[in-house]
Amino acid sequence: MSNGAPAFAQAAGKESDGMRAVFEDEETIRAMSPARPSSRLATYFHVHLVSDSTGETLNAMAKAVIARFDGVIPIEHIYALVRSPKQMERVLEEVAGAPGVVLHTLVDRELREQLEEGCRRLQTPQIGALDPLVGALSGYLGANISTRVGAQHALDHGYFNRIGALDFAIAHDDGQGTLDQLEHADVVLCGVSRTSKTPTCIYLANRGIRAANVPLVPGQEDGERLTQLKHPLVVGLTVAPDRLVQIRRNRLEGLNAARASDYVDHDAVRDETVKARRAFERRGWPTIDVTRRSVEETAAAIINLLSERRSRRQDIPGAPS
Repeated sequence: MSNGAPAFAQAAGKESDGMRAVFEDEETIRAMSPARPSSRLATYFHVHLVSDSTGETLNAMAKAVIARFDGVIPIEHIYALVRSPKQMERVLEEVAGAPGVVLHTLVDRELREQLEEGCRRLQTPQIGALDPLVGALSGYLGANISTRVGAQHALDHGYFNRIGALDFAIAHDDGQGTLDQLEHADVVLCGVSRTSKTPTCIYLANRGIRAANVPLVPGQEDGERLTQLKHPLVVGLTVAPDRLVQIRRNRLEGLNAARASDYVDHDAVRDETVKARRAFERRGWPTIDVTRRSVEETAAAIINLLSERRSRRQDIPGAPS
C-alpha cells in the first residue's frame, strides 16, 4: 500500500480494538482471551476489505466469519474511505498484486460496478457483505434503500451518548468517584485486580452504556459501599485463581517488578478470589466468570443482564427504568 494514500489503511492480522492496548497490557488480554486451536499447517490467504466509510462493520464481519475456520490465517488488506474512481483503481492494483477474496460494503453504484468489473477481469471473487441483509429488509419493509455513505456514523444523539459514556468510564475508572457520582452509572463492575474491569467498561461505553469499576483490594476496598447504590446494576467479576496468578505474573514481568508478594502467591490469590465470590453472593449481585471470556463476551453478558433488569422494572408500575 502506498504511503501517499491516507484514505487507505492496510494491516496484516491487526486488531481493531485499540482500547485494549491503552488500558490493559497485551499479556493480560492474551491470558484472558480464549485460545484458538492451533495447527502446524495453517492456510494463509489474502482478504481485501473495501469500504466507502470507516470499514469497522466489514472488519467485524470478516473476523466473525473467518473465526469459523480452524487453521486459517487471513492476511488482511483494509481500504477505508474509498469514494472516488481513482482510489478504486489503486484498490484493484493492490488486489492484482495479492490475489484473494474481496469483501465490500460500497453504497455508490458506480464504484460498485468498477470494483465488480475489475474483480471479474482479475478472476477474483467479490462479495457485497451487507447485500443479503439489505435486500431482505428492503423487501420486508417495502422501503427504498438509502445511498448515503456512512449513514451509521451520523453525529446524532447516539454518537454523543457514546462520547459521554467514554468520558464517564475514564473518570470513574479504578474506584474513582463518590457514591453520588456512581449513581449516574448504568452498571458498576466490581472484582479483584486483573479481571478485565477497565477494558470491559470501555467496550460498554462504545455501546453507549455508562460503566464504572471498583477494584477489590485486600485491607483497603471491600466493595461494601456499593450496596448503597440504588440506580446502577452492580456486577461482580470472578476468575479462577490459577488463571489470575498467571495473568498477574505476566503483568509484573511486563513492569519488571518483584514477583515475591501476596499479589501472585497461590494461597493468597485463592483466598482473595474466594472472599470476593462470597461477598458477591452475600450481597445478591450477579456474577460473571471471566476466566475464559473475552472482553466482548463479558460485555455481552452484562448487556443481557441490563436488558433483563430493564424488562423486570417495566413490569413493575412506578419502578425506575
